[in-house]
Amino acid sequence: MAKKILMSGNEAMAEGAIQAGCFFYAGYPITPQNEIPAYMSWRMLEAGGIFIQAESELAAINMVFGAALTGARALTSSSSPGISLKQEGISYIAGAELPAVIINVMRAGPGLGNIEPSQSDYFQATKGGGHGDYHSIVLAPASVQEAYDLMSAAFDLADKYRAPVIILSDGMLGQMMEPLETQNAKRKTQNYKKPWALTGCQGRKPNIIRSLYLKEGVLEELNLALQKKYRAIQQKEKRWEEMNLSGSDIILVAYGTMARVARSAMNKLREKGKKIGLIRPVTLWPFPDGVFTKAAKKKVKFLVVEMSYGQMLEDVKLAVNGKAEVEFFGRAGGGIPTEAEICSKIRKM
Repeated sequence: MAKKILMSGNEAMAEGAIQAGCFFYAGYPITPQNEIPAYMSWRMLEAGGIFIQAESELAAINMVFGAALTGARALTSSSSPGISLKQEGISYIAGAELPAVIINVMRAGPGLGNIEPSQSDYFQATKGGGHGDYHSIVLAPASVQEAYDLMSAAFDLADKYRAPVIILSDGMLGQMMEPLETQNAKRKTQNYKKPWALTGCQGRKPNIIRSLYLKEGVLEELNLALQKKYRAIQQKEKRWEEMNLSGSDIILVAYGTMARVARSAMNKLREKGKKIGLIRPVTLWPFPDGVFTKAAKKKVKFLVVEMSYGQMLEDVKLAVNGKAEVEFFGRAGGGIPTEAEICSKIRKM
């Protein structure tokens, strides 16, 4: 049977990870994600897993690297400046083809910025972030329930593709509390066999996992294999939500908490007879470009709304490919676009 409890977004992601079979967590405190390590500090031990408060963000991501080597479902979390410090480790995880999940509860920047919500880490998450030709799968929840539910998907995708998966949240979603429906079921076990894991040479040849390849041509072969994997992810794993696209003159585009505000603006304007739709990307990488290509054929206008000064905007423009007008409204530095501001922008279009 399902039950409903009141939880913050941060706590929901933590509990969702545990229910998804997360065995290892390492993190370091930074606002506004501190509820995650605080929750994990007692709940992880209760669930039979391992919790470590690392001495730094660099240490935390490399502990996750080590845990992932053994085949364990491993998680770390941080907020924007801390995620920046983790980039080298994330690149190593991608290069070693290891599964791991990273939560980023975004705050405003650049620099130390402030602790207000933001969406200005989109480039960092979707374009690699660290060095080398690699991608992380990026999931963007828009509610506490979805933040909980996507944790299971994140670990499954990480295991399926042996790749890092980023949950891109923000300070607003992390701190807000909503009713959360959970299942009274046994903790999930891993679905994927991991013959590659370093579990000791128990009657088999030793496994070797690395991201350093010095022999001529070997690293290029690895990169070609990675690109093949990324193409498969792009073909199979795109996720989005679409609302009222048929007959709409203007289509709002937003992700995460901004999609909630955009949906409210859409509903308000539709009550007044305006033909407004909404596309909410759930996977930011791979980006669901097909829905934009299809919608652009109907000669609509797109309005991209972000808590940034135009990052997802670039992917929307690439997807639309000049076949429709794309406008933008965004605020950053802790500024949050409001329903009234979005409605005002639409009236001017």
